[in-house]
Amino acid sequence: MNMLLSRRNLMLALAASGTVPLVSARAAIPATSRTLCYIGGYNKHAPPGGAGNGQGIAVFEMNRQTGGLIPVTTYMDIASPSFITMSADSRFLYALSEIDDFNASHDGSVTAFSIDPVSGELSRLNAVSSGGAVPAHLSVHHSGRYVLVANYVGGSVGVLPIRADGSLGEPTDVVHNTGPRMPERAEDNPPGNYAVSDHSGSHVHMVASDPSGRFVLACDAGLDRVYVWALDIATGKLHPAATPFINLIPGSAPRHFAFSNDGKIVYILCEQDSKVVVASFDPRTGALTPVQKVSTVTSYFQGSTLAAEILLSPNGRFVYASNRLGDSLAVFRVSPRDGTLTLVDEVWMHADYGRAMMFDPSGTFLYCANQRSDSVTSFRINQETGALDFTWHFTAVGSPTTFAFLQI
Repeated sequence: MNMLLSRRNLMLALAASGTVPLVSARAAIPATSRTLCYIGGYNKHAPPGGAGNGQGIAVFEMNRQTGGLIPVTTYMDIASPSFITMSADSRFLYALSEIDDFNASHDGSVTAFSIDPVSGELSRLNAVSSGGAVPAHLSVHHSGRYVLVANYVGGSVGVLPIRADGSLGEPTDVVHNTGPRMPERAEDNPPGNYAVSDHSGSHVHMVASDPSGRFVLACDAGLDRVYVWALDIATGKLHPAATPFINLIPGSAPRHFAFSNDGKIVYILCEQDSKVVVASFDPRTGALTPVQKVSTVTSYFQGSTLAAEILLSPNGRFVYASNRLGDSLAVFRVSPRDGTLTLVDEVWMHADYGRAMMFDPSGTFLYCANQRSDSVTSFRINQETGALDFTWHFTAVGSPTTFAFLQI
């Protein structure tokens, strides 16, 4: 079928129904797609110092055999979607805009999209305040009733209610963190690490619920803490857990975390000293207890590095972490006995400043968004050893920082 004609028919049908899709750079997503990859990043609308080469949310079709990504379309009517996520039922996509000029309060924003279940086409629903300036991360709460937002410059966590049609309401709660000023560097840095993290105040970098949905955790890279709240599902309010936070190494800048499959272990990635803190998690009280700390770089590495992303493999046997300035991916083996980690490999990203990572839906490939080299690279995963084999696929994307996959 002629793609332009298909696009025209789709537009006419949507116009008749009162739903208008975003302006895109290419034709509509073909209905024959099987696995789609949505990639966001920085564009010219980011705050000073954060602008990038991206256009919006770029969509690709994945080759399931090779891991290659084929460009399909780009949704351009959104400012710096540096983190995106989908609802559990894949009906909606939520994208933050890492900006500080959405409203008079200098907040960032979160935009809701509906996803066509046949074509993967995105249609904009609405956009609301994120509850603070320059949001850096968002997630859908386990209940499916709220989007949780980490406002980096705002130093806050926002709770946004999800309406029946997938659109978002204004924040039901915004929690601001406070604490003492922390050093720019940690005492346990890798040798020769000159990189610093911003410790001028609270900088919340990730927020997500535990697997049960009872608790909400947030990494505050500015205060060197991991916070824990209980979420009241009925009201959308956050209440401090019995132990409201744990302190990590001063200057270490906890950035992202990943839960074990049983929800009893949390792997906390610290940006500045490139360490993973393994902590036990009590699903009854929300208490975190650190039990191990391990480097994301080998003893041979010397120089500046800032860790960025951490993922647990779908089979729960391996943990992967990205090192931006070191341009490497750390591969850890998970102990089946106690969940502790052993660094088994450090793999070159084949690009510059690899930031976000994501598995494809089958868990066969690992993708890395390389912000400064405007590319995505991919690796085939050895399911037995966790080893990463570079596919030699380079996908051009302006300033990529985030992924979401959809099977249709």
